[in-house]
Amino acid sequence: MVLSRRTFSAIAGTSALGLSLGGSGGGGGAVYAAGTAPTGPAPGPPAADGRTHTIGFDQYSLLVDGRRLVLWSGEVHPFRLPSPSLWRDVLQKLRAHGYNAISIYVSWNFHSPAPGAYDFTGVRDLDLFLRTAAETGLYVILRPGPYINAEIDAGGFPGWLTVTKGTARTADPTYLKYADEWLTEVDRIATRHLYTHGDGTIVLYQLENEYADHVTSPAGRDYMAHLYAKVRADGIDVPLFHNDKGRNGYWAPGTFDTGREKGGYLYGFDGYPSPSAPPPDWGYFGVGGTKGGSTASPGTPGLLAEFGGGWFDPWGGAEFGGKGYTESARTRDAAYERRFYLTNLANGIKIHNVYMTFGGTSWGWLPAPVVYTSYDYGAALDEARQPTPKLVPMHQLGQLLHCLPDLAKLDRAEDITVGGVDSEAGEEAGGGAGIKAYHLVNPDTKAHFYVLRNDTPDEITASVPLAGAGEPVPVSVPGLDARLLAAGFTFGRRTVRYSTAQPMLWLTAGRRDIAVFTGRPGDPTETVLEYASEPVVTVLDGDVEYDYDDGVLRVAAELDGLVRVLVEGGGTSTPLLLLLADDEESARLWRDDTPSGPVLVHGPALLRTAALRGSAVHLTGDTVEDTDLEVWAPRGVRDVVWNHGTSRCRSTTSGSLRTEQRLPGVGPVALPALTHWRHRLENPESEPGFDDSSWPAAEKTASHSTTPVPAGQPVLFSDDYGFHYGDVWYRGRFEEAAGATAVSLAYVAGTQGLLMAWLDGRPLGTHRMPVPDTKTVRQGTWTATATFPVEVRAPGPHVLSVLVRRMQHDQDGKANDTHKAARGLTAVTFNGASPDLSWRLQGETGADPVRGPLNNGGLYGERNGWHLPGFTDRDWDLVDFPRADRRQGVSWYRTGFRLDVDPGVDASIGLAFADDPARAYRVQIFLNGWNMGQYINDVGPQHTFVLPNGVLRTRGANTLALAVLSDGTTPSGPGEVTLTLLGSAAGGVAVTPVDSPGRASKRGGAS
Repeated sequence: MVLSRRTFSAIAGTSALGLSLGGSGGGGGAVYAAGTAPTGPAPGPPAADGRTHTIGFDQYSLLVDGRRLVLWSGEVHPFRLPSPSLWRDVLQKLRAHGYNAISIYVSWNFHSPAPGAYDFTGVRDLDLFLRTAAETGLYVILRPGPYINAEIDAGGFPGWLTVTKGTARTADPTYLKYADEWLTEVDRIATRHLYTHGDGTIVLYQLENEYADHVTSPAGRDYMAHLYAKVRADGIDVPLFHNDKGRNGYWAPGTFDTGREKGGYLYGFDGYPSPSAPPPDWGYFGVGGTKGGSTASPGTPGLLAEFGGGWFDPWGGAEFGGKGYTESARTRDAAYERRFYLTNLANGIKIHNVYMTFGGTSWGWLPAPVVYTSYDYGAALDEARQPTPKLVPMHQLGQLLHCLPDLAKLDRAEDITVGGVDSEAGEEAGGGAGIKAYHLVNPDTKAHFYVLRNDTPDEITASVPLAGAGEPVPVSVPGLDARLLAAGFTFGRRTVRYSTAQPMLWLTAGRRDIAVFTGRPGDPTETVLEYASEPVVTVLDGDVEYDYDDGVLRVAAELDGLVRVLVEGGGTSTPLLLLLADDEESARLWRDDTPSGPVLVHGPALLRTAALRGSAVHLTGDTVEDTDLEVWAPRGVRDVVWNHGTSRCRSTTSGSLRTEQRLPGVGPVALPALTHWRHRLENPESEPGFDDSSWPAAEKTASHSTTPVPAGQPVLFSDDYGFHYGDVWYRGRFEEAAGATAVSLAYVAGTQGLLMAWLDGRPLGTHRMPVPDTKTVRQGTWTATATFPVEVRAPGPHVLSVLVRRMQHDQDGKANDTHKAARGLTAVTFNGASPDLSWRLQGETGADPVRGPLNNGGLYGERNGWHLPGFTDRDWDLVDFPRADRRQGVSWYRTGFRLDVDPGVDASIGLAFADDPARAYRVQIFLNGWNMGQYINDVGPQHTFVLPNGVLRTRGANTLALAVLSDGTTPSGPGEVTLTLLGSAAGGVAVTPVDSPGRASKRGGAS
């Protein structure tokens, strides 16, 4: 659907309304006055169902088909997992763990090797990813840029854009031409996956990202208005938003192209508060001028487009800020999530995206200069796709938001006074110091919700005046943690007066209702349910006390595993199974909504899918340890099928089916030693007789780079000659340089860039960019000059050979074209002489037609296929590790290995390096021709590299190639190189091998 300029003029008067843009027949949809939307259960899992859906909003929440929806989203980047089969694995894990949405960046540089060339096939198949998300039952927030930042090369801009004229991220016509071309390609796919049309599950679309430096300029306003009009013209009819870098109120409705953006546009922002500081009050109930939530955009719901699910890690050891992602996960753990995310919910954030939830791998030349290969991020699902304890709070909260729609519409209620209680003496301690309490109420249902946050390191037991409790109720909150409590709400057909355990889920299965509450192990809990008459209570498992008085049933229990209480009668015809689960057990409870009704599964490490066929429930999922399997299913189900194997089962007093045999855990995974290494020296480019006649001559005199061209020098910037990624070689020829005592080589590279030089084949030395400390890790362009002593022997000709490892382009976070800063050599001068140099240079030989533009650099071995499977290395030397070569330049090592992982096992495997940290060398890792990252031995902190299944053949032969770059000052290595098991499970998803063409398919010859 294309919305005309006239259509948007008609929309202009609706800024205080929630406008639903949707429908395949001409747009429109329901319009709701603020706060008057229909009530009812939250929408079920979305699907590409072919039906027209409406998407609207008011100040409280999104409205999908008129029903309120809290979007509980996790950030996932398809380009950071180059194995399409594993996309399904990650998405199923997130869906099972409570996320109902994902947010994805689409990275321009990943899809465009050259102007006008776009590739959405193979590992870049955006259409496949969006179909997979719909099949998994996840809403999608699409974020296609044009600029994304994301700690990747040039912030997502393609390398070729660095040599175009005009200013990016403004209304500059040249830039807009290219940006429109990109958006046309993305939107052509996106429009096929809009939830409004029923063809997919995209519900939100982001315009630009963290665009903060042109807010008041006409070029900035015109740029944002242009993007808005462009995507609407392309048929994107879901609500749009911009991600404000911080809670600034930038680009809220009404701040650009006045009038036209109202109604279908939201204000969103991001935030990464320090875990050592108290959580901030951001969002709808935030305070402070025009910043955030209701104050910046009173008619739209609180939208946190990114909130810290971890933090990226820089190069270097701990003294330089690079502590490894274990530290990021430790400081932003499960307690952090409860403390910060519940504060966000209490402040009216109803669209909450966790960045990152699965970080993945910045393979090849994807990473921005400030980060290394791993983008694990300390996320809830680690780089090896292994669940971490951080998934538990999301699992609990996501299930709750699905089952309790009251949470989608909350007003601030009267403040409550939380008293302190001495947990040992049980006496009033007064004040409740350290506990911050948020009290919220649903104005329609009158359900009350409380977020109790402990900002001290010590556990505090406080007395809390819960609605309906009469007297204040003691509640313990662990140090630096938080709790969500509820009172006066309805779980299905049951009214819960209050509970000191957090509600998690409710469903009806078989002939009984099931309610689940959860909390920390050892928590004393009290759950109070309303009954017209005294019910019959049966304690099935756990240490439980209960009593009935004056219309309420009180159930007291300490959380230890899974406590089960059956409640029958009491004026209701349907029994209630009350389950009280500690964290560990709650993470083994899985709900799945089938067309025949909900299913609840207890036991396995993961439930992927559930389907009812006749009298059997068919389940797929994962196990790690041996476990029981217990299923609550709709009436008529008598059999359980787990991963296509039927299990004998029996009925239990809990109303479930339990398999008679335990599900087996995962078996051992055998990994071979890496032996039979073949070795060959490289860099013939350093030799004076090397034929460089096919290389481009450096004859340009002007550039669009932000780096000035030095006076009297030709343009040496590698991008200007079409070389955008990886290493670049320079060869400068000259005849006479009598009297020269030194040569100075000015160059620009990102963090960890380096330069090596040879004169007439003799090594001059290596210069390295310094490891940045924590204060300069965000520094942009790195410029340096390497000066080496020389002795020029007459007569000529002479050849100066230079290898520059450029690392990657700077990002353009401030929208001032920093991505156009030069890479490579910038100027060359001699001390004591002024020779006339003529330069040629060579980088990558063109984008790999399958692996894409970011896979290869300009090393001789890369240009000639040494990294590819099928390359003949039989004439290479056979060597063993560890190596102790001392040589300036490049050496290659290749080996093959076979894996025979059981097809029913999902094994995540990594490549680990170990060596003396004083050895100065770095390694590019190629698995079956795919560049899986860069290891720097004397910098770190990364020593293990994930090898994603699909690229890795877990049942078959693999080719491993290592390109080792050493500076000659120390023995180079590698030392110990091993395969390591990063996690495994019985189950997984079927993995299709990723296309990995070998030497015969490589374009181009020796150069």
